[in-house]
Amino acid sequence: MENAQIKNKMNRLKLTGMVDLYEHRLEMAMEEKWSYSTFLDMLLTDVLERKDNKKLTLRLAKSRLDVIKTMETFDFTRKDLNAPVALIRELCLCGFIEKNQNIFVFGKSGLGKSHIAQAIGHQACRRGYDVLFQCTKGLMDWIYGGIADGTHKKRLDYVVKMPLIIMDDYGLQALLEEQQKDLYHIIAERYEKRPIILTTNRAIEEWPDIFSHPLMGSGIVQYPFVQVS
Repeated sequence: MENAQIKNKMNRLKLTGMVDLYEHRLEMAMEEKWSYSTFLDMLLTDVLERKDNKKLTLRLAKSRLDVIKTMETFDFTRKDLNAPVALIRELCLCGFIEKNQNIFVFGKSGLGKSHIAQAIGHQACRRGYDVLFQCTKGLMDWIYGGIADGTHKKRLDYVVKMPLIIMDDYGLQALLEEQQKDLYHIIAERYEKRPIILTTNRAIEEWPDIFSHPLMGSGIVQYPFVQVS
């Protein structure tokens, strides 16, 4: 009867997450003779962990990251891999986000550039950052599609304000001139405010060729990146 009353009060206070965990922790507290403060602390910790896990699940779902492209699943023992493992592990600590540093993951096809970028994205999500991952052409197509229904600016602003964006296969496919302007706008607006991770198999010297306007292409090259190759 007493437990039922306590649960009813929890529901009235909209502590529904606590209701499901209450009896389990109460049994443990009685068996192990916890103090009242220990019982309350453990119960609140359970609720916060469940809440954080729900947030992480939602964050990962919105990020469009591949669920299996994590640090835990990347094969660092590959003989064909020529990557600075220590630097990659350091980037996974996400200090670059606080410093607003961009990351350029360069290398031949099949070496795991996308996997490395997404693994860093997963770590960012775990640390509470919102992330958006998409191939560059697909992202530009999505933004450009907003012209038809009047949501172009809203989509562009969404990408600009995202705490971390990861653009895969940068420069792989040709972009319309309007899309090039959007891409330039995203990179310019995020400069020293919010970081970008780019993956590409095109050398930096080739980046100006991505843009029809030579000055626009040259301007992109001037932005600093931490290179991982």
